[in-house]
Amino acid sequence: MGDMARTDSTATAPPAWGVQHTLCLHTEDAARQTAAELAAGGHRLVAIRAHDHFRSDPSSFWYGKPSSDPELAGWWQVFSLAVHSGHDRRALGPFLRHERIRIAGVARSRGGFHQGCAEGHAATLQQVFTRDGLVHERATAEVAPPAPLPADPAPPAPGPRWTGLGSAEPHPPEDVVRAVVAVAERMYGGADGAPEAVGWLLEEDFAFGEPYETTGAFLGDLADAVAHQGDCTDDTVDAVPFLAELARDGEIPPAVRVTVLGDLLQLASAGASLAVFTADRVAALGDVWQEPAGIQMTRRAIGRALPRLLDRWDEETDAARFVLAALAATAAPEGVGTHLVPRLKDLPAPAGSPRADTVALIAALLNDDERGLGTALHRLTSWRPALAERTASPHAAPRQVAVAVLPALVMEDVYQRSDQDR
Repeated sequence: MGDMARTDSTATAPPAWGVQHTLCLHTEDAARQTAAELAAGGHRLVAIRAHDHFRSDPSSFWYGKPSSDPELAGWWQVFSLAVHSGHDRRALGPFLRHERIRIAGVARSRGGFHQGCAEGHAATLQQVFTRDGLVHERATAEVAPPAPLPADPAPPAPGPRWTGLGSAEPHPPEDVVRAVVAVAERMYGGADGAPEAVGWLLEEDFAFGEPYETTGAFLGDLADAVAHQGDCTDDTVDAVPFLAELARDGEIPPAVRVTVLGDLLQLASAGASLAVFTADRVAALGDVWQEPAGIQMTRRAIGRALPRLLDRWDEETDAARFVLAALAATAAPEGVGTHLVPRLKDLPAPAGSPRADTVALIAALLNDDERGLGTALHRLTSWRPALAERTASPHAAPRQVAVAVLPALVMEDVYQRSDQDR
């Protein structure tokens, strides 16, 4: 006990944690008011600068270079450093989430938006903080977390494990690659006739290249080829029929087909995710949200592929049906997929489980039920508070929020409650 007491008394506190916030306001006056509010709230350093300030500074590397964000010409930015001590980053998580939501509200209240934040050791962030336009400095100021620290609630008991799915990894990667290449050969013949995102599978360099160590590595490369870093392009649109064919091909292992369905779900939700992420900015600029062409065309291509995917509903595993239902809720043209609502009750989703809340969200989307969407999102947020950041903005439509959060809810359930070794 004596040794333990000595260890506890000499234990060092974790280094202070820092968060640098960036806010955009449409006038200098609004920026100064916001800066004063943040400083009064305990932020240690606060600076304001005209947007693209350094592009008009002859001494700057950025001088004369074109703006990466010309829409914000004439706007002002607020940069602030908040310091939190006494706790490690993991323990601070729920409190920092609340602070991001609160500070986004500060920007929104003055017609602006929260542009983002960066985190790290406070000493490092303070050292690299750009002091041009510094308007407030308090050398020892801190934003003290409440005591006790807020903690995330425990999620409800999970739903039962998915059965019949198996794992992607027990299948040798070379067998999975061979089956995927066979689908590409059947559809396109050779590399010359295949979309760019698929053609590499049919080239000699690939056939005789270094074999994959895991199926997951191969599927990751395939997903990146279709939508590099998640960007939807014409190549992505052209590759959708291929992904859809993989997802319904009986020679592909069930776990791999579910992973491909998950990739399609992620692509189908890209527009909603971007809409939610930029909701405050679009509103502050007085714009109307417009889905980028590549994302829109990708979603529509998935919608065209859905009827053939849904034809396999009775043959699929419950996990695949779960992902298919989410895909229909996300990308189905009007009237396609509504027949699935009565069949959702056949999924293993006990009342009160997280899966039941996700199924309720899917049903509300399929039924275009705004009230049901609100109820389902409220339930989900009660045990998954990270969703609160998605629902906090009054400018983010509930349907967009629901579609944006669906891929993570669905695929985390599939991977965590199956025997897949991921």
